Amino acid sequence: MSKRVLTPQSEDFPRWYQDVVAKADLAENGPVRGTMIIKPWGYALWESVKAEVDARIKATGHHNVAFPMFIPNSFITKEADHVEGFSPELAMVTHAGGSELAEPLVVRPTSETVIGDAMSRWIQGYRDLPLLINQWANVVRWEMRPRLFLRTSEFWWQEGHTAHATNEDAQAEALMAHMDIYADVLNNHMAIASFAGLKTKRETFAGADLTWTHEGMMKDGKALQMATSHNLGQQFAKAFDITFTDETNQLRHAWTTSWGLSTRTIGALIMSHGDDNGLVLPPAMAPEQVVVIAIKEETVPATHDLVAKLRTAGLRAHADIRTEQGFGRRATEWELKGVPVRVEVGPRDLAEEKVTYAVRDLSDGKKSVSITELEGALTQELDVMQTRLKEASATRLRERTVDVETADAVDRDYAGFYRIPWANLGEDGETTLAEDAWTVRCLIHENGEQPSSRDEAGLLAIVAKAY
Repeated sequence: MSKRVLTPQSEDFPRWYQDVVAKADLAENGPVRGTMIIKPWGYALWESVKAEVDARIKATGHHNVAFPMFIPNSFITKEADHVEGFSPELAMVTHAGGSELAEPLVVRPTSETVIGDAMSRWIQGYRDLPLLINQWANVVRWEMRPRLFLRTSEFWWQEGHTAHATNEDAQAEALMAHMDIYADVLNNHMAIASFAGLKTKRETFAGADLTWTHEGMMKDGKALQMATSHNLGQQFAKAFDITFTDETNQLRHAWTTSWGLSTRTIGALIMSHGDDNGLVLPPAMAPEQVVVIAIKEETVPATHDLVAKLRTAGLRAHADIRTEQGFGRRATEWELKGVPVRVEVGPRDLAEEKVTYAVRDLSDGKKSVSITELEGALTQELDVMQTRLKEASATRLRERTVDVETADAVDRDYAGFYRIPWANLGEDGETTLAEDAWTVRCLIHENGEQPSSRDEAGLLAIVAKAY
């Protein structure tokens, strides 16, 4: 592919990212600085993530709700840590209907406060618990350095909110979202490996006791936070008077959680799998798994027939019959969009009752197969490609994570992650690293078990530069 189409990753990774978002027709900047317009192909990717997450949320007994995007400013100020953490990012409405409002309204940055207010009315006794709800919504956090999908002033996400009778139940809920929902979708559906672990106090969500995170390594070696889960303790319950009468008729404060995953995952998808030719989409989430291109007008009927057969076999297939456009231009377009398999239907191949196809992430050239064997061949290719992308992401995470003993051993120019014993690093070492834009992304146990406290023995700090 011509260098004019995409800037090579090795030359300028941020520029490459911007090129892919534009050339693959994923999104563009909105008319207000920091906002984005998500275009059909980009939104189809988000819908794929959304469908997988939503199915898992509902399967675990949660129900979807919808809350207002305008929140009274007094709600935000009720929880001190929360308001301190979010104040720099808040967008406020002070006038409406031609007059000044009696109380400013905050445009939803997250919904712990407004949902906490509702929980205080909905929960009366222990039989009302657990309360398990989720919301799909857009939120606004005023971003000073926007980048499409990664950091925008407005973005789309889901936010789970739950209330429980005990801290143990809240802890189990947050970890369930962290591992049973997010780890499954990120690692298996999106084929992105991650370090799953506990945030340090410095990096914990404003107002939470504990925050767990998934940190992926992008192809430039930087970290990207892809999903977070929070045990909010009783802070919001006390601020909003979320109480219940227990089995002994004692009045108690509930324990709450929240957890979210956003359109930032599309940025993760681009930077985890993309190459110098554009997107590379895992077959499990590709809007179209196979594009069948008619080379000449006379092959259009056969192209439609093949697509119909592939769809009957359960594959997501699309017929490109734009024969008035050159084949090369169309092939480049689908390559940019990352479609896993491209099938070419030419007159000569049809005469021999075969077709040619290419797999997006392989460089071993085109393959030829008889039309009768196409369905089976492509089904196998897609399964193998999904596994191959997952393994490639895991290999990169493993091979570019280096074990050292102290912060002094961190090469500030290294493109990758470091693992440092948390007992050696501590909060002082974390502060020192932050001076050079290196942060502790999470604390982990080497065996993959999720920490329930920052004080557990044997914790390792995952350290990286991050988006």
